[in-house]
Amino acid sequence: MEVKEQCIKWIQDFFEENGKGCNAIIGISGGKDSAVVAALCVEALGKDRVIGVLMPNDVQSDIEYAKLLVSHLDIKHYIINIKDAVNGVLDQMIESDIEISQQTRINLPPRIRMSVLYAVGQSNNGRVANNCNLSEDWVGYSTRYGDSVGDFSPLSNLTVTEVKEIGRSLNLPSEIVDKVPIDGLSEQSDEEKLGFTYEVLDRYIRTGEISDKKTKDRIDYLHDLNKFKLELMPSFEYK
Repeated sequence: MEVKEQCIKWIQDFFEENGKGCNAIIGISGGKDSAVVAALCVEALGKDRVIGVLMPNDVQSDIEYAKLLVSHLDIKHYIINIKDAVNGVLDQMIESDIEISQQTRINLPPRIRMSVLYAVGQSNNGRVANNCNLSEDWVGYSTRYGDSVGDFSPLSNLTVTEVKEIGRSLNLPSEIVDKVPIDGLSEQSDEEKLGFTYEVLDRYIRTGEISDKKTKDRIDYLHDLNKFKLELMPSFEYK
C-alpha cells in the first residue's frame, strides 16, 4: 500500500531530522488511530524504539483493546492511571469556589494525558505522537492542548476511511481497526454525537460530494467553528 510506505518513510525522516535515536511515545487508547500510529512507528523505527502509554481515568471499560494492541506489536508499555491527577485538579477548583463546567470535566483528562505523555517522553528520550486523523480534526473532534498536539502527526492528513485501510494493511486485529469509537462519558459513539457518519464526512472532504444539505451545513458549521484548534496561537506583531 503506497500511502502506508510513504508514511513510514516520513516517520523515519522526521526522527532522522528531529530526534535521531529517540523513541516514539504513543498514547494507546485501544482505538484504531493510536493502533495505526503505533504500528507505523514499529515499521519505521523497530519495536524497541516504540513505547506505548495506557492512561485510564480510574476504570477504562475497553482497556483490554489497548492491552491487546501492545501485546500484538510486542512493544514496551506503561499503564499510568490519571484518576488522582484529574480528581486533584477538580478538588482544588472546588475548594477555590470555581463552578466546574461539563466541558471542563470532558477536556481535563485528555490535557492531563498529554502532560503524562510528555513526562514519559522526557524520561525516555522520546518524541510524542499525535494520533488525530483528518476527519476528526475537520469537525473539531479533539481537545486543544490535549489529543490535538504532539511532536509528529502521521495521520492528520488521512481520513478515517484511509486510516482503517492502513490498519488492515498492517495486519492489525480487526476488533481494533473496526471498533466503534465511544467517548467514554456519554457512551454515545462519535458518529451518534456528530450526527453523521465518517463515511459521509470522508467523501465530502475528499470529493466535495454530499447528498443531504442539512448534513453539509452541520459539517461546514463544525469545520468553521473549530478551525482555530489547528492554527497557531495568535500573537501580537511588534513593528
